Amino acid sequence: MLEIGSAAPDFTLPDQNGVNHTLSDYRGRKVILYFYPKDNTAGCTKQACGFAERYPQIIDKGAVVLGVSKDSIKSHKNFETKQNLPFTLLSDPEHTVIESYGAWQEKKNYGKISMGTVRTTYLIDEQGIITNAVGKAKAADNPQQMLEML
Repeated sequence: MLEIGSAAPDFTLPDQNGVNHTLSDYRGRKVILYFYPKDNTAGCTKQACGFAERYPQIIDKGAVVLGVSKDSIKSHKNFETKQNLPFTLLSDPEHTVIESYGAWQEKKNYGKISMGTVRTTYLIDEQGIITNAVGKAKAADNPQQMLEML
């Protein structure tokens, strides 16, 4: 995890429509940057829909939501369409940004150890500084938790 009070590393990644987004383009707005394991899985769908449900309140508080996973642009587009998501999903298939934010970690699943994305969320202020961070976030609780941090 990156330290609260440190500058959020800048990056450029494509969204679900293939359009590149750079974190520094969002200066002047708060950013909820969340990393999640996989599109269209139970936990990730619950988390994404939670952010979608709260998105009008998030926008009212001057923030945007950016979701990042290693899924493809096509997978993100399908996820966005199926769940009617109003925010941006970014594709990081090489998990470069996921790693730079400390969300690529060792995971255990049915006794098998592998590397993967651990659900991690950052709140970044208008100047690009990390003001809050949640590691091993709970999918159902994370959207409300982040809204309250705004």
